[in-house]
Amino acid sequence: MNGKPLPADHGYPLRAVAPGIVGARNVKWLGKIVASDKESDSHWQQKDYKVSPNAVRQVYAANADERWCVLQGFNASVDWDTVDFSKMPAIQEMPVQSAISSPGPTARIDRSQSELTVKGFAWSGGGRAIIRVDVSLDGGKTWHDAELRPAANQARNHVWAWTLWEATVPLPESAKSSDQIEICCKAVDSQYNNQPERAEPIWNLRGVLNNSWHKIQVPLTKE
Repeated sequence: MNGKPLPADHGYPLRAVAPGIVGARNVKWLGKIVASDKESDSHWQQKDYKVSPNAVRQVYAANADERWCVLQGFNASVDWDTVDFSKMPAIQEMPVQSAISSPGPTARIDRSQSELTVKGFAWSGGGRAIIRVDVSLDGGKTWHDAELRPAANQARNHVWAWTLWEATVPLPESAKSSDQIEICCKAVDSQYNNQPERAEPIWNLRGVLNNSWHKIQVPLTKE
């Protein structure tokens, strides 16, 4: 892993890796492979990593009359006393997401400077490419396009690697009279899925699939 022998914490001596699929399916300490016509009955497949933020999802019913069936999901009001894991399929593909890597947690910005360079990464599950990343220095009031730097040699719908991004953005007028700025980023993938502003509307019992905007507050100084 990263050019070194696979450590035990990450599955040594053998780990299955399924590109584009949630890490819970990338089995550590692989002992055997079973070809089966049904999914695993393990705890992690049946009783965990199954909570969807959607209240209702439509799933195609492959029955004789080809009707659509409605599968109830777990909304924000479901708790440990009322949850029924059998009502939802296991999570497989992750939603589109992005994060800011620079400025870092100890950064300070001189409010007299005219612009700021922000860097980060973005990714979406299922091999979907990142087609846009938006960056804001004023908490989402105004946005700027980031320059994308995707990894090379990735075919359409087989984009497994992080997409790095960078944006040099003018400091907002509000920075002149504020003690800090709020930097936000949000990504869009090749199927035009995007990130919600807040976690509250997509919150669920397990807290999984939270892909809301990444936000950081950076102090402003006067040198």
